Amino acid sequence: MPAPTDASAALFARARAVTPGGVNSPVRAFDAVGGTPRFIRSARGAWLTDVDGNDYVDLICSWGPMLLGHAHPEVQAAVQAAVACGSSYGTPTEPEVELAEEIVARTPVERVRFVSSGTEATMSAIRLARGATGRDVVVKFAGCYHGHVDSLLASAGSGLATFAVPGTPGVPESSTALTLVLPYNDRAAVEKAFADHGDRIACLVTEAAPGNMGMVPPEPGFNAFLAETCRAHGALFVSDEVMTGFRASRTGQWGLDGAVEGWVPDLVTFGKVMGGGFPAAAFGGRADLMAHLAPEGRVYQAGTLSGNPVATTAGLTTLRLATDEVYDHLTRAGDTVKAAVGEALNAAGVPHTVQSSGTMFSVFFTEGPVRDFEDASRQDVAAYAAFFHAMLDGGVHLPPSAYEGWFLSAAHDDRAIGTVLDALPAAARAAAAASEDAR
Repeated sequence: MPAPTDASAALFARARAVTPGGVNSPVRAFDAVGGTPRFIRSARGAWLTDVDGNDYVDLICSWGPMLLGHAHPEVQAAVQAAVACGSSYGTPTEPEVELAEEIVARTPVERVRFVSSGTEATMSAIRLARGATGRDVVVKFAGCYHGHVDSLLASAGSGLATFAVPGTPGVPESSTALTLVLPYNDRAAVEKAFADHGDRIACLVTEAAPGNMGMVPPEPGFNAFLAETCRAHGALFVSDEVMTGFRASRTGQWGLDGAVEGWVPDLVTFGKVMGGGFPAAAFGGRADLMAHLAPEGRVYQAGTLSGNPVATTAGLTTLRLATDEVYDHLTRAGDTVKAAVGEALNAAGVPHTVQSSGTMFSVFFTEGPVRDFEDASRQDVAAYAAFFHAMLDGGVHLPPSAYEGWFLSAAHDDRAIGTVLDALPAAARAAAAASEDAR
C-alpha cells in the first residue's frame, strides 16, 4: 500500500495559492473523486513515482500520448539530440516535414498543418471549414469534447436540433449561437438538423470514437452516415482524432471503420500520440481544402511554436516505433484488464459495462450499453470514486473521473498488469459498499 501523501499534500497547498484550483487542467484536481492529487516526480515504462516515493501503475498515460510507455529510450535519445541542436527556431525544419509525411502515409489526409494543442487543431479546422464553405453553422454532439474552443463549449437546447447556449461562464452567447448540439449516435437528430439548416451548415465535427464521456463507440455505420449526410448537403465532415489517432489503431479510428466502409473525412484533427508526450497537434484533409490556408489561400492560421523541432522529433520517433506488434500488445493487455474488471465487479455485484473501440476502453458504473451522453450521465459516480481510491491504495493510478478512458502502453508488462489485477477485488468491494451507502 502506498505511503502517506505528505509531500503531495504540501505541494497541492502551495499550488492552490498560486494556481486556480492548484492545477493546470481541471480533472487533475481530484474534485470528481475527492482527496489529494498525486504530484508525480518521475515516470518510466508503465509506472509513475510520486513525490512521496510511491509507485503506481499508470492507466492514464498522459491521457493517451504515452503509447510506448514513459521515458522510452529511443524517444529520449532522439529528443536529446534535437534539444542539443536548439529548442525552437521559428523557421521550417526537417522533422516537421518527416512527421507530416508519416501522418499522411498512415491516414486519409493529403496535407497537414501543425499546431500546438488539440484545442488549436479543432479551432483551426472549424475556421477552415467556414472559410472554405462560406457558411457559419457548426454541428456537434453532446458529450464530445473538442478542446476549450468557445463555439464548442456549448450545451444542448431543448429540442433535437436547437441552437446551443454557452456551457460555461466566460463564453458569450454569440460564440455558441451558430452551434447545433445533438445527441450522439442519433441519426434522426442529424437528419432533422440538416433538413432544417443544411444550407447554413459549414461542418459537422465529432470525436471519431468519443472518449471524453468514457468510451462510447459509434454505432456500426454511424460515421459513414455522417460523412454521406455532410456530402449531400455541401457541408464538411470533421473527424476529431486527437484522442483516437494512432491510439485506437495504427491508423486511428478511421482505420477501424472508414477504411473498411469506404468513406473519407474532409478534415481530421490529431494530437496526443503524434506528439510523443510533447505539446503538438495537427489538422489535415483534402489538398484542395487545405489550400485555402494562408499563405496559399485567404484563411489565416499561424503559431510561433507550430511544428516545433523537439516536439515533432518526439512524435516522429513515437510513430515510427508504433508497429503492429505494439498494437497487438495493447489489444492483448486491454483484453486481460477488461475481463478482470468485469469479473471483479460482477463478483461484488456492482452494475457496470465495459466499452471499447480498438485498443481504447473504459468502464461505466451503470447498466449498459452506453450510446450517448445521457446514458453516460447515469453513472454511479460515488461508486467510481470509492473504486478509484481503492485502486490507488493498491498501487494503480486510474483517471480521476468516471467519464474518461483508460489507457495502456507497450510498456505494460506482466508485472504491471498483475498489479492491476491484484488491486481489482478490493476496489470492486469498495465500490459495492459506496453504492450501498448511497442507497
